[in-house]
Amino acid sequence: MPDTTTPPPETAPAPSTATLPMAKALNKGLRQAMLNDPKVLMMGEDIGPLGGVFRVTEGLHAEFGEKRVLDTPLAESGIIGTAIGLAMRGYRPVCEIQFDGFVFPGFDQITSQLARMRNRHEGGVIMPVVVRIPYGGHIGSIEHHQESPEAYFAHTPGLRVVSPSNPHDAYWMMQEAIASDDPVIFFEPKSRYWPKGEVDLSISGTPLHASKVVRTGTSVTVVGHGAMVSVLLQAAELAAAEGISLEVIDLRSISPIDYAPILESVHKTGHLVVAQEAAGFVSVGSEIAATVTERAFYSLEAPVLRVSGFDTPFPPAAVETHFLPSPDRVLEAVDRALAF
Repeated sequence: MPDTTTPPPETAPAPSTATLPMAKALNKGLRQAMLNDPKVLMMGEDIGPLGGVFRVTEGLHAEFGEKRVLDTPLAESGIIGTAIGLAMRGYRPVCEIQFDGFVFPGFDQITSQLARMRNRHEGGVIMPVVVRIPYGGHIGSIEHHQESPEAYFAHTPGLRVVSPSNPHDAYWMMQEAIASDDPVIFFEPKSRYWPKGEVDLSISGTPLHASKVVRTGTSVTVVGHGAMVSVLLQAAELAAAEGISLEVIDLRSISPIDYAPILESVHKTGHLVVAQEAAGFVSVGSEIAATVTERAFYSLEAPVLRVSGFDTPFPPAAVETHFLPSPDRVLEAVDRALAF
């Protein structure tokens, strides 16, 4: 008799790439980390059924339940303190700070406890806590909702500090941060949550703390992190129309900083411009300028120049465009470097 059984349907292979906004890429990275390790859990204000104010945790509460995606009280110090205790009991908590300016009530716990715990125990206690912080401007928000506080944390020994600039890096860096046995401060550029980009779901391609050349050039090296990378790429396009070739480097990791690609580029171009949204005084840009001057002094044909926010509090939305570095301000620094 003929075989009348229905063959099982063929299962289509999972796609290896996806086009996603950064917020969705972060969501997928968080979800994958939770699937990989049952000890990973989320904590934060309104991250449960609401999915967070930026919807980065959307759907995770429904999938993993309230014991792994916890809505917390409005108490950042309590969030961080609880995460420290959970980490000491073997969990890998991921804390969301709802807005950058809200991190300061938790600053004491982060800098005096979280950052010191492994050193205090001579490495015998791991501290796998990720603190997610949406940060930066370009979204026209109000006071305490637009800050760029990364230098505070980069200055603190014991913390790793990173910031992706695109969806691919966001997806992979989030998983790598959660897998770290050291605490990681994970700065997410708010203005880059919505632009889409291609995410290779099969391979990262770049380690968590590696900087990366995202556009090659020969005239001037320009370095930035987070949302500033897109500004630098815009500046590079404008410069190319004038015959100036900018090499753009995405810092990705703020602490530690991977200087090898930066130094290699400076040896080639002889010029360096560092850009950031944060104020310039005692900043990440200051550290890069000093270090490159020490390590590549004889390759430099001009001083390292910095383009930054002004040394004032982050301004109201109506004037943020005057405060934040623009492609024009970057190009003005490039012109000064080349004219030196």
